[in-house]
Amino acid sequence: MAQATARHILVDSEAKCEELKKAIEGGQDFAEVAKQHSSCPSGRNGGDLGSFGPGQMVPEFDKAVFNGELNTVIGPVKTQFGYHLLEVTSRS
Repeated sequence: MAQATARHILVDSEAKCEELKKAIEGGQDFAEVAKQHSSCPSGRNGGDLGSFGPGQMVPEFDKAVFNGELNTVIGPVKTQFGYHLLEVTSRS
């Protein structure tokens, strides 16, 4: 079964998501941005979600994680929780 490790940042607006994406692409550290801005409890750990398989996250998240490029900032991805930026750090 496929597995992925990823980290994410959860915010409540697409505009905020875009702003944070630009900051990360401009050189800010993903983990630091997650600690400062993510509304998910994982933000305290730099957004780290650990390892998970398909179907363990909401469908929109799953699709981005299992189809997106590795080690690039993906998003905004809209789910029922808000807007996410994701970074897939490994996939097998």
